[in-house]
Amino acid sequence: MSSTKKANPNRLALQMVIALAAGIVAGLIFMAIRENVGGNVWSTLNNLLFQDITAEGATSAIGLFYIGGQLFVRALQVIIVPMVFTSIAMAIGTISDARTLGRISSKTLLWFLMTTAGGLLLAAVVGISIYKAGWFSTNLEGLSASTGSTGSNPLNVILNIIPSNIGATFSSNTSVLAIVFLAVATGLCMNKLGYEKTATMRRLLQEINDIVTVFLNYTVTHFAPIAIFMLISRTFATYGIEYIKPAIIYMVVTVVLLLLYLFVGYPLYVYAGTRLNPITFLRKIMQVILFGFSTSSSAATLPLNYDTAVKRLGVDKQVASFVLPLGMTINMDGTAIMQVIATLFIAGAAGYDVTIGSLIVIACLALIASIGTPAAPGAGAVILFTILSGVGFTNDAALMAYTLILAINRPIEMLVTSLNCVGDSTACLFVAKSEKLLNEKTYNAK
Repeated sequence: MSSTKKANPNRLALQMVIALAAGIVAGLIFMAIRENVGGNVWSTLNNLLFQDITAEGATSAIGLFYIGGQLFVRALQVIIVPMVFTSIAMAIGTISDARTLGRISSKTLLWFLMTTAGGLLLAAVVGISIYKAGWFSTNLEGLSASTGSTGSNPLNVILNIIPSNIGATFSSNTSVLAIVFLAVATGLCMNKLGYEKTATMRRLLQEINDIVTVFLNYTVTHFAPIAIFMLISRTFATYGIEYIKPAIIYMVVTVVLLLLYLFVGYPLYVYAGTRLNPITFLRKIMQVILFGFSTSSSAATLPLNYDTAVKRLGVDKQVASFVLPLGMTINMDGTAIMQVIATLFIAGAAGYDVTIGSLIVIACLALIASIGTPAAPGAGAVILFTILSGVGFTNDAALMAYTLILAINRPIEMLVTSLNCVGDSTACLFVAKSEKLLNEKTYNAK
């Protein structure tokens, strides 16, 4: 039974890679037909497969690939509000309950914040440089572009944090900051009232979150390969190779940054925070890296991460049992890095102007969104939509770029998971060392 579960993520990853390759091949064939044959042949194919049926004058179009892709995207978007609200509300509840651990909780949260801020700074500097160089830019005919990040006074972002109507907030995917505020307020109020008075509410939030996670896993597992084939085929056939170039740059830049943070950043953190040999840390944590990559799930990797931290790194069980589950919930360095680069890619592809102010907002939203990301495969790319909504990147071109992210992001999500898990392990080492709860003989043993 367990072997089947471990094999499923690998099989899904293979299916998505095959779907991506098949979509590219099919898209290139259709693109060649559009460029070299054209006329009635292309018009018929376009109306049958690719036409946006919501566009003006498309009343007789069928648009099978457009419909299939949009159904998948909408199935992901429909869970954004419950996913963000329940995840953050429960995360805040966990933090508040953990305060009984005093210094350990404070050091853990400080370390989480420091490593995530470091990742955000790295992603922001590299991402804005790539964006300013124009490597994310593209020219898509027929899709609207924009020249402003919000179209109004940027201080409105602060004003919109507190909603005036709860019903309206929960009925829209664009009121992200308001949803985050309500989630934080709910978590804090629940903890103030105590566990007994809020036991039903806590159970309800947990059950809703479980339902959302099952829905997400089912949607991705059963429909992602088909949807990826349709999305990629339609992108190539309709817009050509021009739109894929910046997407390839996005993938390369994100992978390089994730690998740099994983194999250089974390070892430096380990050495600076504990004065332990970082090479030893990398050698012993490698099995966690590989398992996190193969499963693409921090939750699935947690047992191995705990076993490695205690038995191979010498972390006290008290520290590991607190830091690792909390980190799985709120410490998402890799997710934050990916979301910043993805947002800048989408901004460049969709024609938005990114200022220093909007870059700061993007980084802050990425920090908040990463905290609210469930430890499930594909969740990071889904939560990305909350950042786009928060900064106003929602025109047609932005949504097309977002669907492309959904299609190509599986390998990146796998690497992101490895980064998230290793980030939790570095926090374990730091806290255990500072509290004199680290067995250095175990750490240094071969």
